[in-house]
Amino acid sequence: MGVPIPADSPVVAEAEAELSSSPRVRHKWAFIEMLASSLLGLVASLVLSIDAVVLAADPDADLSCNINEKISCATVGLTWQANLLGFPNAFLGLIAEPVVITIAVAALGGVRFPRWFLNSAQVVYSIGLVFAYWLFFQAYFVIGALCPWCLLITVTTTVVFFSMTRVNLSEGNLGSWLQRKTAYPLRVGVDVAVAVLLIAVLSAMVLYRYI
Repeated sequence: MGVPIPADSPVVAEAEAELSSSPRVRHKWAFIEMLASSLLGLVASLVLSIDAVVLAADPDADLSCNINEKISCATVGLTWQANLLGFPNAFLGLIAEPVVITIAVAALGGVRFPRWFLNSAQVVYSIGLVFAYWLFFQAYFVIGALCPWCLLITVTTTVVFFSMTRVNLSEGNLGSWLQRKTAYPLRVGVDVAVAVLLIAVLSAMVLYRYI
């Protein structure tokens, strides 16, 4: 049987001091949202990348998400819009999503990233958001077909973008002026409302055209 350690022991005091000094995770739910969304985005990117390889070998391949003429990953995947940079767009997701996953996991573990790093991530993901919505509108108005996995990436990219923006604005990484101006809107959840509204609009457009 071990000898009990007195409450006022230096060992206990040192342990309590170490616990109290451990970094508190800021913006916990924002990073959880980023982690969950980027994991889903990675799965979608992986499936689309595999489908792209299959289509390259056989353009007439019957993919699992080829439901009809309007809901067809192959119809979208064979267009130039799906290969804008000369290779399948999904390959970009295989690069970007693990980076977001790493940021989210590290942040949940108490890591504080430098301002330049988070600003760089914000710029890259902002470009990714524009690219995702560009592809959605191309599929909706030009190609005339829906790719379910692409739609999932559009949704997850939206969630990650707003979560990352919330963190950067709250921390003042985008400038003290923006931090002051957005403090109240962020506190009352304006960013969440805008994200939900965007996803609702996407859902309504899909239901109207394809369902």
